[in-house]
Amino acid sequence: MFLKKLFAGGAALTVMPNASASLLDGILFNPCGTALPQHLAGHPLVIAAWEGIDPGRFWDTHAHIAGIGDGGSGIFTTPDMNSLWHPIQYAQHKFYLNAACTEKGRVDQSYIERMKHLIAELNHTASAKGGDAKQPHAKLMLFAFEQAYDEAGNAQPAHTAFHVPNAYALKIAQSSPENFEWVCSIHPYRHDAVEALEAAVAQGARAVKWLPSVMGIDPASPRCDAFYRSLARLNVPLICHAGEEKAVEGMGFHDANNPLKMRRALDAGVRVVVAHCASIGEDIDLDKGKHGPHVPSIELFARLMADANYQKNLFGDISAIVMRNRSIATLRAIIEHQDWHGRLLNGSDYPLPGVLPLYTTAKLAKAGLLDQSAVPVLDEIQLYNPLLFDFVLKRQLRYGMQKLPQSIFHTRDFFLRGKT
Repeated sequence: MFLKKLFAGGAALTVMPNASASLLDGILFNPCGTALPQHLAGHPLVIAAWEGIDPGRFWDTHAHIAGIGDGGSGIFTTPDMNSLWHPIQYAQHKFYLNAACTEKGRVDQSYIERMKHLIAELNHTASAKGGDAKQPHAKLMLFAFEQAYDEAGNAQPAHTAFHVPNAYALKIAQSSPENFEWVCSIHPYRHDAVEALEAAVAQGARAVKWLPSVMGIDPASPRCDAFYRSLARLNVPLICHAGEEKAVEGMGFHDANNPLKMRRALDAGVRVVVAHCASIGEDIDLDKGKHGPHVPSIELFARLMADANYQKNLFGDISAIVMRNRSIATLRAIIEHQDWHGRLLNGSDYPLPGVLPLYTTAKLAKAGLLDQSAVPVLDEIQLYNPLLFDFVLKRQLRYGMQKLPQSIFHTRDFFLRGKT
């Protein structure tokens, strides 16, 4: 998902012979613009992005909470993220915090304040086209993130990349219900996993978030069955990363992100959202045996999407699909697959849209997926509001005459399905 392969290219930027220091700052680091200028807020591209979109049905389905635990949040990260002996993880962590415009000494608090500011601005641009600012508006779905656990169901803090407690995600969502919904994260190997799930749902959790390779989960294990039965009974979606993971190491269960491993949850009747549509990396084609060939992860996701048995409970989110480490062919396939569109959900993967080196609108324009005239506008928006940048960019994407439909952005409907 993140920066390992990009850092080689990003580091090269620092030795570009003709680049000025100010240009490099603009390329590498988020300047954290505090107020979206009116010429951007009212720009025709922004106004056009909201055409046909009901802000009250717009829930960003993929937004991470981060921090360092300085605000009593209970958040903790691996010490490697703060050690120069682990330069990749150290640099990644610094880019995360810069992307979210955190302030030293109040990282946790400033992270949430920035999110509130960005979603308020996003909603302001929606009301600027003539909507009613008093009506329900766009929200962020905040992810908790579970610790790693071993197969015996014991927590493994020493092997945990980062941990955002459910209690903290719940607290933030309850303190600002006009801005946030929350997504719990519960390890299925926990001895109290089912009880924890029921408690979280009773407190308004809209879904469960997993990152199997980092958390130490094998989604195809029978150990998950009781948890799957409870998810299906409670009609709670599982948002699960699939494909290669580049953000963090954790337990290092790299084969655990294979999309085909989600069949066990699907067969149990769980509504599964495959994060990023498994749009990066390769996995073993388990249908040809445990030593089968490696194929692009998105091909395995496509195989599941084509399975008639999963038409009603397999979905994908489109977070991170516009990052520079996704291939143009993959992005074209997602746009072109009209048969997928009714089963895709928008998400930003915040704070990643604020990590400037991860995105290149010029590459998308060169590939014909974006009008060249949109590039400078989008690039300027990103400096002020990465959430708006991500939204407007996706609304501008096209392959030939095909674009992503409005329905992908009406995600609230999915999470309230069957709810009273």
